[in-house]
Amino acid sequence: MKRIAYFWIAAILIIAAASLASAQTPTAQPQSLGDYARTVRKDKEKKPSSGKVFDNENLPVDDKLSVVGGAAASGDQQPAPGVEPTNQTADAKPAAIQPGESPEDRQKTYDAWKDKIAAQKAKMDLAARELDVQQREYQLRAAAMYADAGNRLRSSGTWDKEDADYKKKIEEKKKAADEAKEQLENMQEDARKAGVPTSVREEQ
Repeated sequence: MKRIAYFWIAAILIIAAASLASAQTPTAQPQSLGDYARTVRKDKEKKPSSGKVFDNENLPVDDKLSVVGGAAASGDQQPAPGVEPTNQTADAKPAAIQPGESPEDRQKTYDAWKDKIAAQKAKMDLAARELDVQQREYQLRAAAMYADAGNRLRSSGTWDKEDADYKKKIEEKKKAADEAKEQLENMQEDARKAGVPTSVREEQ
């Protein structure tokens, strides 16, 4: 008899708890397909389009956080303010003479070649003058040394070192002069191939 009474008491308590829970929980309204689509669209608009969002939970502690952004492509790099861009076309050859071009354009091409050849001639002349000065200085120093036998004996060690230095400098100046002359000849040949007349190529 007591077991039956306990059974009924337990059943009454379960029914009471279920009815209390249903009273506290609001009845869910069925959601239409259109309402669901609008909800999904709003959620997408709230999310950032790109990049990772950091908050207090996923903020890196040991790693460095960069706020500068990704590295720019090599072709998009700009020179820093106040720094002149490197002129990569400074040694470029002037254009060749084109058939049918106007006399004005032809003259511009002649002038470009003439200026470039003149600059190379000036470079060659400077190298030749430096070589001449170095050779004259060496000749004067050698003449003064060999003119005085006593001085030559007293300063033979010093003169040997100076003699070697002079000869080394003279060799360097001679090499620079030869290279400048060769560059001028090559430039004049390039101008000839480009259609520049002899009067322009060899104008002094």
